[in-house]
Amino acid sequence: MAQITKDILILQKRELDKRIKEKYIDRGNELKGLNSNIIKVIIGPRRAGKSFFAIHTLDKYGNFGYVNFDDEKLIETENYDEVITAVNSVYNNPKVILFDEIQNLAKWELFVNRLQRQDYNLVITGSNAQLLSKELATHLTGRCFLTYIFPFSFKEYLQFEEEPTTTEIKEKLSNYLIYGGYPEPLLKNLGYGDYLSTLFGSIIYKDIVKRYKIRSADEIENLAFYLLSNIATEYSYHSLTKISGIKSSHTIQKYLGYLEEALIFFSLNRFSYKVKEQLASNKKIYCIDNGFITAKSFKLSPDIGKLYENLVAIELKKKEMKNKLSVFYWKNPQQEEVDFVLKKGAKVKQLIQVCFNISNVKTKDREIRALLKASRELKCQDLLIITENYDNEKNIEWFGIKRNIKFLPLWKWLLEK
Repeated sequence: MAQITKDILILQKRELDKRIKEKYIDRGNELKGLNSNIIKVIIGPRRAGKSFFAIHTLDKYGNFGYVNFDDEKLIETENYDEVITAVNSVYNNPKVILFDEIQNLAKWELFVNRLQRQDYNLVITGSNAQLLSKELATHLTGRCFLTYIFPFSFKEYLQFEEEPTTTEIKEKLSNYLIYGGYPEPLLKNLGYGDYLSTLFGSIIYKDIVKRYKIRSADEIENLAFYLLSNIATEYSYHSLTKISGIKSSHTIQKYLGYLEEALIFFSLNRFSYKVKEQLASNKKIYCIDNGFITAKSFKLSPDIGKLYENLVAIELKKKEMKNKLSVFYWKNPQQEEVDFVLKKGAKVKQLIQVCFNISNVKTKDREIRALLKASRELKCQDLLIITENYDNEKNIEWFGIKRNIKFLPLWKWLLEK
């Protein structure tokens, strides 16, 4: 078996050498802790580019070993020391070892923890259904460094163009808005619709239904489709039981938890200084990539305003996951709403409205009125309205509330961030 293991790693090294030569888009992420033996864990949605990021980052670092456990012969290995012996032989005693799809190996956490105690420098990636951030503390006995990799941001998406003009940037945003940022369709010119539909199904069935042994798979699938068709919309567990046909609010809550753990959906709480009120209030649902919304929702034509808001939500969520801020939405008893409340520490730092159709006077006035009221209630002076093309800054007064409001096109905001 030792020779078979070595032969597998030799073949994998050939594939690795090919992948290193492929075009790579800089993800702007740092792989923390490379000079320590603290385990580095890369997690994110399925097919977002975790392995590719790890390979190209480590290639700049120096000599590293690579083992991809997405191989039926390799996971049959009973003596795990054979894997390490083969790595040292094939890669000449590397400084760092990358274990890809580690979750396929039985009792992987025991193996990884033992190697860490032996002072190996490890980077691991895998299906986030098995490497959930909330479970890592249980699986890994010591500290670990987490790096999140998501589908391409708009800034990363634009790296396919050399110094694009403003007109080209706007055209690219139109495509990105509809098709999202998953790397593979873009790099390999695959059909977005079929690719994303298949990927979405894989996440539902492989990362959720199979893992949690859900008997009524159609229930969670129908719930996911409903959410995709109602992005940037408020929900409560009770309201979803009525709409979905799922009888139990507890089951709804459980299914939503699974969908968020798989990193395809995320929710925002309504802002309140009282934690109990936050938890008791409705939430708003968003998707991690716009491509899923257009590929899988029930709607025949995309709601551009909702897609705008979802893109903003994605970028803010990434910052929240890096512990840079907390994100909420605001709503008062009169049902006036502000899309995003950004809080840092105890202070509200910024209020953001997303208003695609700013030329509609009624819509514009409604968005501004809610922003001004929230500004007074939350004692925040930094007010922003994200638009399609309108770029300006104005002092606006409404019933004694006078504030400076900045208007900024979405493409500019995405590139600034």
